[in-house]
Amino acid sequence: MATIDECRAALRKLGEQFDEIAPEDRAKHVVERTISCHVSDLGVTFHGRIHHGGLGPFDDGPPADGASPAVKLTIGSDDLVALVNGELDMGRAVFGGRVKIDASFGDLMRLRKLL
Repeated sequence: MATIDECRAALRKLGEQFDEIAPEDRAKHVVERTISCHVSDLGVTFHGRIHHGGLGPFDDGPPADGASPAVKLTIGSDDLVALVNGELDMGRAVFGGRVKIDASFGDLMRLRKLL
């Protein structure tokens, strides 16, 4: 089981990877949304946001505005680290039940283009 700090580092790395997406692709597919990432085996939820300028930052405190996130991910700590490191395919993880995504259909389609 990965630690909270390893999960925090993985989310930071995911934000860095998101920064590598071409700006024109981000402009086409990104709509500003709040995001939560619940790490089920650690019982911690990270809150952040996706926006034209990037992804994050993620914080494990309560959301700043208190609103419910538009996109909710649930994942195990080891799977989060493996996903960010390219060792776990997102499609297989979702269809295999290792990652759960709660979002509108439109948000799912936009995220699919970015991941």
